[in-house]
Amino acid sequence: MTDLLILDPQHQSLKRFLPSGTETYLADLLDRHAVVVRLSRPRRSKLGDHRAPSGGQRYHRVSINNDLNPYAFLTTLLHEIAHATAWKAHRQRARTIKPHGPEWKKAFESLLAPVVASHALPEDVSTALAAFMRNPSATTCSDRTVVLALARYDSQESGQVRVEQLPIDAVFRTSSGKLFRKGRKLRSRYQCHDYRTGREYRVHALSCVEPITDQAGIPRLVDGRGELKKRLLAIH
Repeated sequence: MTDLLILDPQHQSLKRFLPSGTETYLADLLDRHAVVVRLSRPRRSKLGDHRAPSGGQRYHRVSINNDLNPYAFLTTLLHEIAHATAWKAHRQRARTIKPHGPEWKKAFESLLAPVVASHALPEDVSTALAAFMRNPSATTCSDRTVVLALARYDSQESGQVRVEQLPIDAVFRTSSGKLFRKGRKLRSRYQCHDYRTGREYRVHALSCVEPITDQAGIPRLVDGRGELKKRLLAIH
């Protein structure tokens, strides 16, 4: 069940999730573009989403995962507000524009530029976002440099590593308690197999997991060839 929190009119609830110095800018954007933000419990498949007004509603609805570090929260929020501004700018053909097409990219860059120029971000994050803005084909969710820069500020529990640091065939446990064996790389994710079901999952290379070094008590991997169901598991 989703934990929803509609931010108050003064956006005071927003401050604790954002980098210092960016709160006023974001509050102004939310007011100007009629965006209501809701905080969601962590979701594996996405960091945030946007829904355009419907049924006579006035506001755009944006949800953001509540476990993101401040820089990832800021970037994700701007990403979703850009969907709202692109929708408004191209309202007559909003259904025909691509979610991360040139209309969205232009809107996102215009929202991002003042933040990058404000020096409110760490140098590595600012540099990654500036490079992203110079790449016309990139999106924040697929740009490895941006994803890696933001991930450096995630809280990482003792004993955890990122999936990309593990060797092929290594066994690891996710935050949900599931056991996986690491397989081959597929762009930004790795093909991994669930020990309990034998199903194939794609786990993000930057996911924080617990490596299992003592495999004596681990059951044999289920051989589900032909039964494998590909699922996207984007754990950040």
